[in-house]
Amino acid sequence: MKVKKAVILAAGFGTRMLPATKAVPKEMLNIVDKPAIQYIVEELAASEITDILIVLGRGKHAVEEHFDRIPELENALIQKNKSLYDEIVAISEIADITYVRQREIKGTGNAVLYAKTFAGSEPFVVIYPDDIMVSKTPVTAQICRAYEKYGAGAVAMKEFSAEDIVKYSSLDAKPLDGNIYKVSDMVEKPQKHEVFTNFSILGRCVLPAKIFSLLEQTEPGLGGEIWLTDAMKRLAREEGMLGVDFEGIRYDTGNKLGFLKATTELGLQNREIGTAFKEYLKEIIK
Repeated sequence: MKVKKAVILAAGFGTRMLPATKAVPKEMLNIVDKPAIQYIVEELAASEITDILIVLGRGKHAVEEHFDRIPELENALIQKNKSLYDEIVAISEIADITYVRQREIKGTGNAVLYAKTFAGSEPFVVIYPDDIMVSKTPVTAQICRAYEKYGAGAVAMKEFSAEDIVKYSSLDAKPLDGNIYKVSDMVEKPQKHEVFTNFSILGRCVLPAKIFSLLEQTEPGLGGEIWLTDAMKRLAREEGMLGVDFEGIRYDTGNKLGFLKATTELGLQNREIGTAFKEYLKEIIK
């Protein structure tokens, strides 16, 4: 079955980026010339997914406004800068986006449950917007292809060092087909003796509708919250999942250093300012 829907989990407080995120949603922090969440929506559209649900938290109206039309601004731009007018209007046409508010921050699993009616019986992508992915083939498209080929839930994954894997999750992953692995178990933030492999989930997964019943049966975990990983662990054990060692670069824009790395590297690739920015960096590192 072709994957046609996606859910973006954007309800978190963004505490790692405070005080910048005290009044501005972390998803709206600017990376070069557009907010972080626009990179996510553009990746989905490039993966032929334009039916999107964004789960928001309180005070994140700026996300909705960014993807909406602003006639007053457009009227001013069409008379002064037609190319910029076209760019601004295009933002509202990237995808068909709907929104729902997570009433209480009760974990990623609870947030995904808000998508039950939206997804229905179809498979769907779940994206954590802190992870900006840059690749020739969109990472979302890579995991969707794996799901569509094998009919099993799929996660984007990368290999970490033995020192770093304890900060993430660890997957029991065995080679299946090229860069696709069979995943039969997982553990979140493992102790060293709990590590299966050094592969960890990063920011993207495709899930079957069965995940909703598993989430409804999942007991609250750390912090009294319902975690998506706990339900995915059951799915992996009962039906098996896929892990895709994806092609591409991942930036963790949920922390200050990762955000600066993304801004720097994407700034260097920017057609308008990339060359001048490169010369500036050369000067300041002398």
